[in-house]
Amino acid sequence: MAALEDAGFYCVDNMPVALLPKFLQLPIESNTEIAGIALVMDLREKGFLTKYSRVFESLQKKGYEFEILFLEAKEDILVQRYSATRRQHPLSQGKSLLEGIRAERQQLEDLRAVSDRIIDTSSYNVHELKSKILEIARKSKKTTPMRIQVVSFGFKNGVPLDADLIIDVRFLVNPYFVAELKHLNGEDDKIKDFILSHKDTKTFLNKYLDLLDYLIPMYEKEGKAYLTVAIGCTGGRHRSVTIARTIFDHIRKTRNQAEIVHRDIDQPT
Repeated sequence: MAALEDAGFYCVDNMPVALLPKFLQLPIESNTEIAGIALVMDLREKGFLTKYSRVFESLQKKGYEFEILFLEAKEDILVQRYSATRRQHPLSQGKSLLEGIRAERQQLEDLRAVSDRIIDTSSYNVHELKSKILEIARKSKKTTPMRIQVVSFGFKNGVPLDADLIIDVRFLVNPYFVAELKHLNGEDDKIKDFILSHKDTKTFLNKYLDLLDYLIPMYEKEGKAYLTVAIGCTGGRHRSVTIARTIFDHIRKTRNQAEIVHRDIDQPT
């Protein structure tokens, strides 16, 4: 469910299946900002088995499109997971844990048979399962893409704690030591021209932008909902600002979910 939330779905856990038709009458699905609705249902609801078939059939007749994802795992894996989490199985009252697991498997056979996708989670860790769910979710045209934040900062004021990627650009030519440029900031055209026209800057940008073009889809594939790219110089007013703006403009050519923050641009030199 967390993976689907990160993908932009409106999620509800332990939804009583009998309430589903009423729930779908709410104006949630008309919200263009959500990718879809994801509902988690299982045997925690006492009437689930006797009602789900009738409710699903009724919704299909009304034109609702939905997909059933059925998650399962091997018996020994389920026993390990219940032991690790110390949760009680919903069918284990008066029975052993293994008996409860086997009873659940038998009672869900019919639902498993009509499911659109069956996912055996036995060999997945939490990250691999999230990646698998996101792979399914991305087939929705409205799925929310990974959000990217580009941050400029000054090392003398500390490194951003939420940064995923940090690049130090203090090796680039420094306009701070040019009298007529010192009091400007990296968003000024004079500063941009001074930094971006330098040979070392061009070489660096060619290599780093190429790296980002490779890394960003890889992070998105891994299931990251947010990615923060931080660019630092000494004070956070000149080089880091210009480079951050250049990186941001490059990313925005192909992605709308990006923003830029100049954390230290107004700090005194």
